[in-house]
Amino acid sequence: MNSTMSNGNRTNGNRTNGTGTNATSSKAPSHIAYQVRNIDGQKGIWTRIGGAWPHSDGQGFNIQLDALPIDGRISLRIPSEKDH
Repeated sequence: MNSTMSNGNRTNGNRTNGTGTNATSSKAPSHIAYQVRNIDGQKGIWTRIGGAWPHSDGQGFNIQLDALPIDGRISLRIPSEKDH
């Protein structure tokens, strides 16, 4: 079961933005998450795997991943025009 504790209340794992709506689906992410793999000296292969939204206090991020890499690394980048 995927649940978290937030201010003593159980939730389904999604945070809300104070209005009862999911903060990660209410607007576009501030950063895009990519898996980056280097294969045999070639240029890295970048695959979009999620996004990141800043906390309202500016002290961290909520990260939502659609895939979890088993190799390579995760890179967070500010979206470019082609990401929209």
